[in-house]
Amino acid sequence: MKKKFFVIIFVLIGVLFSNAQNTSLIWEGHFSYLNIKDVVSSQEKIYAASENAIFSYDIITEELKTISTINGLSGELISTIHYSEVYSLLVIGYENGLMEIFNESTQEMTTVVDILDKNTIPPNSKRINHFSELDGSVFVSADFGISVYDLSRLEFGDTYFIGSAGSQIQVNQTAIYNGYIYAACEDNGGIKRGLLSSQNLIDFQEWEQITTGNFNGIEAVLDKLYCTSTNSRIHEIIGTTLNQLQVYPNQVLDIKSSNNQLIITTQDNVYVYDVNFSLLANSTQTSEFDTTFTASSSTQEGIYIGTTNFGVLRTTQSNVSTFQEIHPDGPLRNDVFSITSGFGNVWVSYGDYTRFYNPSPFKREGVSQLYYEQWN
Repeated sequence: MKKKFFVIIFVLIGVLFSNAQNTSLIWEGHFSYLNIKDVVSSQEKIYAASENAIFSYDIITEELKTISTINGLSGELISTIHYSEVYSLLVIGYENGLMEIFNESTQEMTTVVDILDKNTIPPNSKRINHFSELDGSVFVSADFGISVYDLSRLEFGDTYFIGSAGSQIQVNQTAIYNGYIYAACEDNGGIKRGLLSSQNLIDFQEWEQITTGNFNGIEAVLDKLYCTSTNSRIHEIIGTTLNQLQVYPNQVLDIKSSNNQLIITTQDNVYVYDVNFSLLANSTQTSEFDTTFTASSSTQEGIYIGTTNFGVLRTTQSNVSTFQEIHPDGPLRNDVFSITSGFGNVWVSYGDYTRFYNPSPFKREGVSQLYYEQWN
């Protein structure tokens, strides 16, 4: 069944300018912010990415702001985000290889198409998986390898193809630790590392493979380095040795270093550890919020958990079973099937059928109603 991705945008009003006798249209976007793909934090805000739009949440004022196609986002499927404290830039990665840089100070959006337009990389290998920042450079983990992006110049540098004999390989995440850049790879690529001081990291022989297997995450927390494998295990990396620490009931979906803590997210649990892997908090699903967790981040005052249908849930280490639902107002979903209006309402439904009008598999996503600028 072919699925289409739609964005709902309405023309709201016309404004008559006093110095000209013409009317300009003002557009407002209505997006769903319930299905969260990634969550990151800065000193003052939380940033959460849904499928094709982003919102920020001010930790102090609790103000919500949105970033969407109205602000210059492409509307494509977002795969990961990163916030640079040094440059006040939000870096956005997409499943098709597109990158966008949002400058909070100027509200300007920069579109970066280098990976998207690269002919030597197959279209199904351009997905951007993660960003790691060091000294003004962002290491872009992607399904083909690693690229380096200069945040000060807003331009790409080298690309590292670190698979066998310099082939392309899926890199899910990188971490900077003890003078090395570490890469968590799939395709049985294991964990690889290269010396940051090397002037020739584009040579695959400069990358040392410290273990084989399939790894979906790697993260440094102060003086410790941790990695997660696709078989639900977490390890501490000591030199070139992996020390297994725990096996989780479900696969790890997200691993982050935040607030000098290690945050592990599975589909129904969020684990918060200190640098020595001592458990500080474990937040699980409740009957009130029956959902799937996707990604998490933490600050000094709270834990912020991305979900598939409640936006971001905020909890605390002292009371992990109580949640505050955080997201802008919007429809239930972004993949709209039908839309109609009448009697002051806009109605949106979600469904699908094949070219032979077969509606299976059936969707039970509900109906969204816009009434007096309120989504129900």
